Amino acid sequence: MAGSLNKVTLIGNLGKDPEIRSTQAGKEIASFSIATSESWTDKSTGEKKEKTEWHNIAVFNEGLVRVVKQYVKKGSKLYIEGQLQTRKWQDKDGHDRYTTEIILQNYAGTLIMLDGRNSGGGASGYDSDNYSGGGASSFGQISSPQGNGGQNARSFAHELDDDVPF
Repeated sequence: MAGSLNKVTLIGNLGKDPEIRSTQAGKEIASFSIATSESWTDKSTGEKKEKTEWHNIAVFNEGLVRVVKQYVKKGSKLYIEGQLQTRKWQDKDGHDRYTTEIILQNYAGTLIMLDGRNSGGGASGYDSDNYSGGGASSFGQISSPQGNGGQNARSFAHELDDDVPF
């Protein structure tokens, strides 16, 4: 295989409000967990069952951190595209621990609020320092320069310049 791909796509709900921290250099980082659930009916008992997975998200992109601070709250339904990253750290007893997170940084992350900026029932898209607002009847998404699919040309055509050389 000539290349590889590290891309995670999730749709889920926040379990609690995001946490915003600052690095020693003053850069803000947002972190939160989203839950994804699947449900099924047990064929032998007819009982409805559900399984929930929790996913840790870390946002390093400054524009997306601003959006998370302003609009993302407990219960928000989000569409997330990012990369898996495992980091090693030591606990207070000196034992090595590992954490796997979905990272949104630079141009490799997308965050779309599926329930609207103010829970208004619309959709709002945020990606790599860009914002395309949505309402009850429109869906906006601006994708990163890598060419993420699902773009809605109507939502951001006004941002395109005729002099773009491609």
